[in-house]
Amino acid sequence: MEIVLPDGSRKALAEGATVADAAAAIGAGLAKAALGGIVNDRPVDLRAPLADGDAVAVVTAKSPEALELLRHSTAHVMAAALTDLYGDVEFGVGPAIENGFYYDVKLPDGKALSPDDFAAIEARMAEIIAADEPFIRSVVTRDEALAAFADQPLKVELIEELPEGEPITTYAIGSFTDLCRGPHLPSTGRIPAFKLTKLAGAYWRGDSDREMLTRVYGTAFFSKKDLEEHLHNLEEAEKRDHRKLGRELGIYMMDPMAGVGLPMYLPKGARIIRTLQEWLRRDLYERGYEEVITPHIYNADVWKTSGHYGFYHDNMYFFEINEGTEEDPRPSEYGVKPMNCPGHVMLYKNELHSYRDLPLRYFEFGTVYRHEMSGVVHGLLRARGFTQDDAHVFCTKDQVVEEVVAILDLVDHIMGTFGFAYEAEISTRPEKSIGTDEMWDHATKSLMEACERHHLAYEINEGDGAFYGPKIDIKVKDAIGRTWQCSTVQIDFNMPMRFGLTYRTEDNTEETPWMLHRAIFGSIERFLGILIEHYAGALPLWLAPVQVVVIPIADRHKEAAAEFAGQVKGAGGRVEVYDQNEPMRVKIAKAQAQKIPYMIVMGDAEIEEGVVSVRERAEGDLGKWDRERFLSVIREAAL
Repeated sequence: MEIVLPDGSRKALAEGATVADAAAAIGAGLAKAALGGIVNDRPVDLRAPLADGDAVAVVTAKSPEALELLRHSTAHVMAAALTDLYGDVEFGVGPAIENGFYYDVKLPDGKALSPDDFAAIEARMAEIIAADEPFIRSVVTRDEALAAFADQPLKVELIEELPEGEPITTYAIGSFTDLCRGPHLPSTGRIPAFKLTKLAGAYWRGDSDREMLTRVYGTAFFSKKDLEEHLHNLEEAEKRDHRKLGRELGIYMMDPMAGVGLPMYLPKGARIIRTLQEWLRRDLYERGYEEVITPHIYNADVWKTSGHYGFYHDNMYFFEINEGTEEDPRPSEYGVKPMNCPGHVMLYKNELHSYRDLPLRYFEFGTVYRHEMSGVVHGLLRARGFTQDDAHVFCTKDQVVEEVVAILDLVDHIMGTFGFAYEAEISTRPEKSIGTDEMWDHATKSLMEACERHHLAYEINEGDGAFYGPKIDIKVKDAIGRTWQCSTVQIDFNMPMRFGLTYRTEDNTEETPWMLHRAIFGSIERFLGILIEHYAGALPLWLAPVQVVVIPIADRHKEAAAEFAGQVKGAGGRVEVYDQNEPMRVKIAKAQAQKIPYMIVMGDAEIEEGVVSVRERAEGDLGKWDRERFLSVIREAAL
């Protein structure tokens, strides 16, 4: 038989050959490095048999699929170790995830795991790896699977839900057998570096009405160096956690009395938010946007027209109020907005428009509310109440490319200001969608053309567009290499049609405008959380809530310190005076802990010479500066 290799060439193999045989036929080096295969776009084990005409790629440690294969296999090794150490452990699911793996488990007899147990578990895992146990795949019948896992009720539930006729497979390493689709590494000895990282509680299948299991997280890499780098980044991420820094720096707070996922900004946090908004607002006006303000609540009829009432109801907050009219004494239903789009659509519909009015660009810093599950709420990164830097562009079909290019230029300006590298991903038509093939084709090609004209590389995410149109997602990379999805540009065929929007064409006919949703920060809360972690709390000078602290050395210097603080304010700076009765080193340490960009020390020499001693939070003592020199730095940072 013959197989087809990734470069299009063909390779002759004996009947019944496996992926391992294919690797050996290509070369001894590849045979040694081989970990698995991709056959007809499907990942398989190294022992998987091949058929004539199969398209085959051999997976090695350098392949994109390799880490998932490694981590999934390591999850099984961890499960085997838990069984050896704790006996009758019940297992849920144990997938590979981004940067690692987890397994949901329930220990017998009410036992509980703690991080203190990791050393023993890792030691047993190391023994299993050293034994180089092969991963043995078996195909079993439904009855055989139910019998094999009769003491595993969670696995039995999964088996019973499998469609009739679907192959059921198990994998064994030594005496431990698990229900699993695979694939896996050839043997446990191919796992070079791993670490258990944390524990969490997890409801079975994400259902809060089901039992709580223990989720054991870990990670694995193909080199100890990569593992050490990852663990270092985890430590760094913990130090940068915006929830910790947000509390320490006095940026925001959460109060259980207010409810889950509803951040409240302290004065410093409010200053940062308003600075971000004013910075972007001025830029948007220059780019031809017009600011609008829309209500926080609408009558339910709006949400029924938009489609949110039917498709997004469970994520919204609805309530009834009695309007008190004699004509209709029934209470009226209202919904708190989860999105700003319907308001902008109604504003467009308020007037008649011609092709000469387009494009029309509305923007709003609109606060929205979504009923996120409490288990996924995470500080500012996933909140129930947040503000979007939302904008909607109403344009003709032929204006889409130019408008998207302009939006990408704005993305570049914003992300470049913060030093973010970023990537683009275009999501295409899903199975369930509205609109004609011609509309989808034109819209998708428009997004591609805009990226190409902007010299922005992009990847295609097939079938992951919204039901109402394709989109571009912008993913930024922070200071420690993590990727965050931020900006988005979406084309919407749905809402303009639902609300009956039109414009008068040059031919004096009525057409439906195309609508672009776009957000650059996305959620301002989430973007702030990302910034805090990206900068480890040390926000750039122009954005820092307090830019300067003036520190008088002694009481006799307080008046001069206050006078200079007034000059800083006059230059547009945000300044505080530390005039408490504390040693100077304590005041400097306090300013450092608050990540304040500049500390100005005022003593006898500074007053006599008419200068200031400047200390920068990262560089330390910068020496004595002419006062005007320092004030010019503050003026340059002012908006």
